Amino acid sequence: MRSSYLIAVVFALVFGVVCAVPSIAAAPSHPHTRASRTASPAKGKRVAPHAARAASHARASAHPAKLKPTGKFRTHSTSGPRVKGRVHPAMRTASRGRAPQKSWPKLAANGTPGRIQSVHLAIPPPLRGSHESLVHQNEMAEADGLERILDDADLNSRIAHGSLVPVPVSSKLTVSPVLPENRRYCRPWTAKFLTDLASAHSARFASAALEVTSAVRTVEYQRQLRRINGNAAAADGDIASPHLTGGTIDIAKAGMTAREIGWLRAWLLPLEQKGKIDVEEEFRQSCFHISVYKSYTEPNAPKLASPLAAASMLATPGR
Repeated sequence: MRSSYLIAVVFALVFGVVCAVPSIAAAPSHPHTRASRTASPAKGKRVAPHAARAASHARASAHPAKLKPTGKFRTHSTSGPRVKGRVHPAMRTASRGRAPQKSWPKLAANGTPGRIQSVHLAIPPPLRGSHESLVHQNEMAEADGLERILDDADLNSRIAHGSLVPVPVSSKLTVSPVLPENRRYCRPWTAKFLTDLASAHSARFASAALEVTSAVRTVEYQRQLRRINGNAAAADGDIASPHLTGGTIDIAKAGMTAREIGWLRAWLLPLEQKGKIDVEEEFRQSCFHISVYKSYTEPNAPKLASPLAAASMLATPGR
């Protein structure tokens, strides 16, 4: 009896083992086993853990939008800023494949921008005069065959003979109301220069007009002026005032904007460099003192467009 019982128990155990082996072979592997994490589903080959992680990061970088939030922080990068409960704007932008945009400058407590950048205008430096320049103006007047006008009688005679012409007044060019009638005259080439300058200035600054504050003078008047104005030039000698020949005029700077003054400097400088004029920018009387020479109206004189091109550095029109 005992041997029969043992035989039955052994037979039952063998039968149970035989039935259990096919079930174990067919069962799927556990999802958290090492083999399932590192095996390649495409080729069925075992891959090293660090290579599997590298491939996973590469897929995540190529398709950032497919990343799913995990835990309570919805961010796509462990190095970026985290915001609890929502995606940070920088991370949201990066997930769409675009670079983050710069934010607007923060405003101070009074509502003004926290940082204000200064804007610098390309304004040429002043055209300052010198003793040498005044000597040169007298030498050029002598070379042009100009004589100094002695008194009002001499002045009226030259006006009658046409060697002096009126300052070309227009809507673009005015004359100071304090200037006497018989001293609103200049040489013909100076009048041509004023017409060109006024046209160019009006084209750039439509609402503004230039003002002539001084034109021809006499030796008699210059001597009187010296008594009341120590800044006035002499009436005789190699540094006498070029106004005594009628070829020189003064353009007022009063009322001009910095852009206008800069434009005028840029317009005049090329003409001075070519020997057509001499310019002295005065500050006590606040004017441009300009001596114009006969060569301005000669065939090789610069066209109107040439000074305008030089002044193009001040691109924005307006007063």
